[in-house]
Amino acid sequence: MSTTRRDFMAAAGAAAMGMQGAGGAQEQDHDHSHQVVPSDPTLRVKALESLLVEKGLVDPAALDALVDAYEHKLGPRNGARVIARAWVDPAYKKRLLADATAAIAELGYGGQQGENMLVVENTPKVHNLVVCTLCSCYPWPVLGLPPVWYKSAPYRSRAVIDPRGVLREFGLELPQETEVRVWDSTAELRYLVLPERPAGTGQLSEEQLAALVTRDAMIGVAKVMPSQKGGSA
Repeated sequence: MSTTRRDFMAAAGAAAMGMQGAGGAQEQDHDHSHQVVPSDPTLRVKALESLLVEKGLVDPAALDALVDAYEHKLGPRNGARVIARAWVDPAYKKRLLADATAAIAELGYGGQQGENMLVVENTPKVHNLVVCTLCSCYPWPVLGLPPVWYKSAPYRSRAVIDPRGVLREFGLELPQETEVRVWDSTAELRYLVLPERPAGTGQLSEEQLAALVTRDAMIGVAKVMPSQKGGSA
């Protein structure tokens, strides 16, 4: 599932034009990883962005760079540091699972969109997956901006109905004996997955471990691998 912000915004405009030309008819492409007809807020955002660009008040390239930084670099790195600390510090891990909001605040992360947090731990027997079925509630202080696919209607519905199928589409095949638990984020409570620490990383420092942790692993659509870097958009 790899769609850039600008690709998604372009699709929003194309979908809107298509609806006007077809008298409002919709055609769903189930092979896509995002909804073909975007939500009204998405269309409004595109209209506003287009107006600001037209008036020369916003540089599209600069805007893309800013969004990319918050989506892929700044936010997820905060969460990765939380995960790495839990892996190397049993006492911190215990506090994190007991009171995630307070434990995350110990590392300096918190605030809007992360006022109330709950951390759920992956084990060989249990795998956790996070979704927001109503909109796109997401822990910004530790994960940055939500990816396009997280906000899409197919993910929001299918993560609940067929979580194993969704995980397979992300390339994650779990043993049948592993229980999959789906957590529905809300405005009142947001979730962060504590992935399993990969085998063979006993010699790595906390900083090196943090570099392995991806945004997708902290949502639950991937596992952390010893050489894994980055995350899908």
